Amino acid sequence: MPVPWFLLSLALGRNPMVVSLERFVGPQDAARCSLVSRRPWDDGDVLCLPGSIVSTPGPVLVPTRLQTELVLRCHQETDCDLCVRVVVHLAGPWSLPTIPGLPDTCLLLTASLQAQVVLSFHAYPTTRCVLLEVQVPAALVQPGQSVGSVVFDCFEAAVGAEVRIWSYTQPRYQKELNVTQQLPDCRGLEVRDSIQSCWAPPWLNVSADGDSVHLVLAVSEEQHYSLLLYWNQVQGPPKPWWHRNLTGPQTITLNHTDLLPCLCIQVWPLEPDSVRTSFCPFKEDPRAHRNLWRATRLRLLSLRTWQLDAPCSLPAEVVLCWWTPGGGPCQPLAPPLPQENVTVNKAQEFPLLKGHPNICVQVSSWKKLQLQECLWADSLGPLKDDMLLVDTRGPQDNRSLCALEPSGCTPLPSRDSTEVLDLVVCVLQLWDGDLGALWACPMDKYIHKRWVLAWLAFLLFTAALILFLFLKKDPVKVAARGRAALLLYSADDVGFERLVGALASALSQLSLRVAVDLWSRRELSAQGPLAWFHAQRRQTLQEGGVVVLLFSPGAVALCREWLQDGAAAAPGAYGTHDAFAASLSCVLPDFSEGRAPGRYVVACFDRLLHLDAVPDLFRTVPVFSLPSQLLNFAGALQGPSAPHPRRLEEWAEQVSQSLQPALDSCLQFPGAPEPRRGMELGAGNWI
Repeated sequence: MPVPWFLLSLALGRNPMVVSLERFVGPQDAARCSLVSRRPWDDGDVLCLPGSIVSTPGPVLVPTRLQTELVLRCHQETDCDLCVRVVVHLAGPWSLPTIPGLPDTCLLLTASLQAQVVLSFHAYPTTRCVLLEVQVPAALVQPGQSVGSVVFDCFEAAVGAEVRIWSYTQPRYQKELNVTQQLPDCRGLEVRDSIQSCWAPPWLNVSADGDSVHLVLAVSEEQHYSLLLYWNQVQGPPKPWWHRNLTGPQTITLNHTDLLPCLCIQVWPLEPDSVRTSFCPFKEDPRAHRNLWRATRLRLLSLRTWQLDAPCSLPAEVVLCWWTPGGGPCQPLAPPLPQENVTVNKAQEFPLLKGHPNICVQVSSWKKLQLQECLWADSLGPLKDDMLLVDTRGPQDNRSLCALEPSGCTPLPSRDSTEVLDLVVCVLQLWDGDLGALWACPMDKYIHKRWVLAWLAFLLFTAALILFLFLKKDPVKVAARGRAALLLYSADDVGFERLVGALASALSQLSLRVAVDLWSRRELSAQGPLAWFHAQRRQTLQEGGVVVLLFSPGAVALCREWLQDGAAAAPGAYGTHDAFAASLSCVLPDFSEGRAPGRYVVACFDRLLHLDAVPDLFRTVPVFSLPSQLLNFAGALQGPSAPHPRRLEEWAEQVSQSLQPALDSCLQFPGAPEPRRGMELGAGNWI
């Protein structure tokens, strides 16, 4: 009686290539070899326990290559089974044994090499192992060269199944060989009439309908069968997910979120010794791959162990990286991790000596970043404003030290990195390897230790310069000499840029060291807006300066987008020279976390923007309207070192007169009051 089988037909799949198979007759397994030696023998099934790798007691034969071939084992002309033939290629030792007192010619005639080769076969849900013994005369062996092959007939398997085969010696002298093969189904076999399980093919169709996937089983009303959905694991045994015994035609509906690349289907009739047919139809489905990455998680098991949890095996590259608060992208680090074919659901070791909240783990697939997790942030706290020092070791123990910044690794001015590390007593060593080491240091301590002499020289020079200017220049210019001011604004239009330029020039008359992107176009284009702003902000605040936010309709619209949407603009959404849009990722956290007072000042221009339009979040610092409040604005910038009020009033009056033409021109410029990117500007306050 023919045994019915179940054939999977993909809705949009391509027809498989037809395979023609060799036939042989015989119910028993057999082994043969191409070696001029006695025939190898099959010791029957053995336990699949490869054991640990041990040292060889002397010269032995070892497997070097593994091949498979599909054949048909036939009991009768129309009663055949699909079978996997395995070919194991063997090689001799690197040196032949020597026996004291025996000439080499006698050795070649008497010595022999042998191997006990285990073949382990796995096709869900069965596993089988076979032991083969081979002996070869030493006269036929050339050190390190192939001596021939052993052929085993054969391992029976179901049509459409995925099989895995391992080969190793017993005891095991080296890493086992392995091969994985997807067997064709009945559509791909030229001799399907000889395989009884292919005679009566009811269809299992897979079709998509919106967010649902339908498994349609078209069988007779009386047909009893089992349907199993399982996750096929390259690393580890398959995991059953859904199993039912069914009767007659059925339609099984799956949600598209259930699809995974390793989700497979196995069907078989409820009859004794029935053939099970397996298919994995979602290996190339884009939805299945998206679901796999959504379900994948990185976990920190301890300070030095991690694990990648995923329902399926996946090709992934894992690297460590350093993420600076308010900086650019996470920068890859040197400590090595297993970069390809990461073993999922298994604990992995970090090469680090200690953890740090700024060290993150990136997981990429096909050069695309899929996951990034700062695993130590939960246990060690939020990101820190630390400097990472990279100690690189070259040939002849040459060493170099650099500070990792968003723009790259900046070399430190020292001929010997040990001299620098002696100065920086605050460092915490995170990694130490053959290629170098990583050191973390709080920014304030690092700068204090490393540049203390330079700062003393700078302060002496500044004091001498102030004294000189006090004797030669106007007292108003001397009073605030040296304080830095960074101007940030939204480049709404050309007229507004001219107005900002006029204000920056006026502030320079107070001897403030003004930084504005209008005067740094070359550096801005070379570094990019975010890197340029980050460097200017850090330098300004470290020197006790102040950051000035000049609000315009466009600036208010940009802030609203950030505050309401809660996400940064996509790369390229702002212009090459728009430092204001790039700076919001650092400015907004300073205000929301209470770090802005004493470091920021907010201003807008009369008639161009009312003070009420400035977002409430930014009113935790002084807010001025220019030029009507120019006197108070200048006093806030200069702080305690402001000159005599009368002198400052004279300056404010002159500047107010000079700003009026630029302000009038800005108001007359076409499109000046329009918000950026077509966004409407509300009149009310918002956060």
